[in-house]
Amino acid sequence: MASSPTARLTIARMSDRDAKQRQVYVSLDGEQIAYMMFGDTVTRPLPPGPHTLKVNNTLVWKTVHFDAQPGEDVRYSVVNYSGRGFALLLTMFGVSMLFLSVERESSSSLIS
Repeated sequence: MASSPTARLTIARMSDRDAKQRQVYVSLDGEQIAYMMFGDTVTRPLPPGPHTLKVNNTLVWKTVHFDAQPGEDVRYSVVNYSGRGFALLLTMFGVSMLFLSVERESSSSLIS
């Protein structure tokens, strides 16, 4: 019996909305997999099935549950951003309350 192909998870922190401040911590299924600064991309193979992605900037924590299909490239964009009104603090003092979003991008097949 042939085993099903693995899936792949790709997480990018490259959005123009990103404040480009602070690192973002990423864990997959309870295991720390990355400390991301602006401009970083992380890719990991993963078995098909249900998974839990946790992302935080030490102020805001996000948890995302997803299912990976065999051969699928699951993609997420992480954005560490400053809210309205806080952007002035970031500009003036270099510090501000930063918010966090984790956005699913369209997936693609690894098998061509």
